[in-house]
Amino acid sequence: MRDFLDMPDARTRHEQGLALSGISLSRNGTSLLNDITCALPPSGITAVMGPNGAGKSLLLRVAHGLIDADQGLVLWQGDAVTEEARKAQAMVFQKPVLLRRSVEANVDFALKVAGIRHPSLRDALLNRVGLKGRNKQPARLLSGGEQQRLALARALATSPKLLFLDEPTASLDPTSARVIEDILHEEREAGTKIVLVTHDVPQARRLADDVLFLTSGQLHCHQDAASFFQTPDSAEAARFLAGHILN
Repeated sequence: MRDFLDMPDARTRHEQGLALSGISLSRNGTSLLNDITCALPPSGITAVMGPNGAGKSLLLRVAHGLIDADQGLVLWQGDAVTEEARKAQAMVFQKPVLLRRSVEANVDFALKVAGIRHPSLRDALLNRVGLKGRNKQPARLLSGGEQQRLALARALATSPKLLFLDEPTASLDPTSARVIEDILHEEREAGTKIVLVTHDVPQARRLADDVLFLTSGQLHCHQDAASFFQTPDSAEAARFLAGHILN
């Protein structure tokens, strides 16, 4: 399997970006992640792809430190991820986890945790995700797409260096999906590293700079996006892109 560690200047990028080394995780005797090793470039958007049950979301949670692997290391900028380093990260889940408060209070909470008190910044974030004028509305009464956009605004409130997103546009209306994709383009240009789980092949084509492809908890290939979509390094990935159902 070709990996960024085999590419020119990979050692430098390995030291500066997110790297997983020998990540394995089992539950009740079932292997869920099996010896996953990869080094992601420090910038751009990495898409994590594969069929349902491949371990994509689980891998994201391990990388973000929400779940401890049985074996292996997660490195960020060449060092083990500390609690302080994790403060420079943020994650948006497929199903938004919102406070039972107003729209603006959800963003204010994220800013407060980061030690930031800046109402104009909060309003700018809400405007950016298309929620201008919805400040006082209860967050739980927003539509699904609006809730996801609010979750993204809250994640961006602390200007994370590393942003994890787990299927952020799954089942959303086209308008909300477009808003989120546009923001991800902007964040990439601003230097935020993004790791995105998506089952949406056209979306991955639009957004990804490189792709991790998993099935059954195993990493089958890690390629730059252009070569992945043209000539994937694994037969499983080729079948997935062709629309076949993988076991």
